[in-house]
Amino acid sequence: MSDPKEPAESIEPKRRSVRNFFASVQYAIEGFFAALKHEPSFREGLLLVLLLTPLAIILPLNAVSTALMIGALILILIVEMINSAIEWTIDYLRPERHPLAKRIKDMASAAVFISYINCIVIWVIMLWPGNAVWQRLEDWFASRF
Repeated sequence: MSDPKEPAESIEPKRRSVRNFFASVQYAIEGFFAALKHEPSFREGLLLVLLLTPLAIILPLNAVSTALMIGALILILIVEMINSAIEWTIDYLRPERHPLAKRIKDMASAAVFISYINCIVIWVIMLWPGNAVWQRLEDWFASRF
């Protein structure tokens, strides 16, 4: 960490290069597989994404609606990974029980819960009977069979 008395102008900015970019991608891939290996909740969320994404794609919705539905699913994975990182960090820094550690973990867990609620609300709005999706599905099936 830099000295707080040191002027901001003297702090060297991070250098970016193609090598740094590929290293960052490698770290991200390692993080993804770590979450896959060590986090059951992440695996469950990924299964949900893998099951519902094809459904979102084949439903007769416009591209924005489809993107919103898939984005809501992916947000669950993002928040789940952040929650897991917070929990692992707290467990590493403070393995003993502490009320503030519990509060931090509970708040991160609540963020995951809210991301699920967000996803459900978006999917319900998009698939609401008055939204004409069901009529388009019926028309599509009628023209095929």
